[in-house]
Amino acid sequence: MILLELFWEFLKIGLFAVGGGMATLPFLQHLSEATGWFPQSLITDMIAISESTPGPIGINMATYVGCSIAGLPGGIVATLGEVLPSVVIVALVSMSLEKFRGSKLVDSAFYGLRPAVTGLIAAAGMSVAQVSMLRIELYEQTGAFGDLFNLKKIVCFVVIFAAIKKFKLHPIIYIACAAVVGILLMF
Repeated sequence: MILLELFWEFLKIGLFAVGGGMATLPFLQHLSEATGWFPQSLITDMIAISESTPGPIGINMATYVGCSIAGLPGGIVATLGEVLPSVVIVALVSMSLEKFRGSKLVDSAFYGLRPAVTGLIAAAGMSVAQVSMLRIELYEQTGAFGDLFNLKKIVCFVVIFAAIKKFKLHPIIYIACAAVVGILLMF
């Protein structure tokens, strides 16, 4: 039964998360709340792992959740659920692309989808920033404004952001540097 649930939930995510892997984050947050399969705080870990491994982030996250819930069969089923809508849609679109290439209706639909996808990705980014750089639970306990911010993580974010803008190195370099800094800050 859990395999069928995994397939169904990730089929819905794969069908409606238009715009790529980061667009799946709001759906994963909802899935976390609705099923309790994983805590919200694990989403940032899933992003880090998915970004650090080869392949699309949405598929990597589906595999991660599926494996953590139901082992290897769960990973396979969740991944298939995530991928199936895209495969079907791409097959259908490729069969009829020439027919609709100049369609004003299709162009208008894509024009409308762009801001929606941008909004989904921005909302996901804000959620990730909140989970990774703020300590809301500690702030709620103490009420002290200074406890709201995790300064080490904010400084790490600012330094990496500035380095990306200035040096434009390969993303894996920043990921590796952040991992080393994270390890060093643990001790």
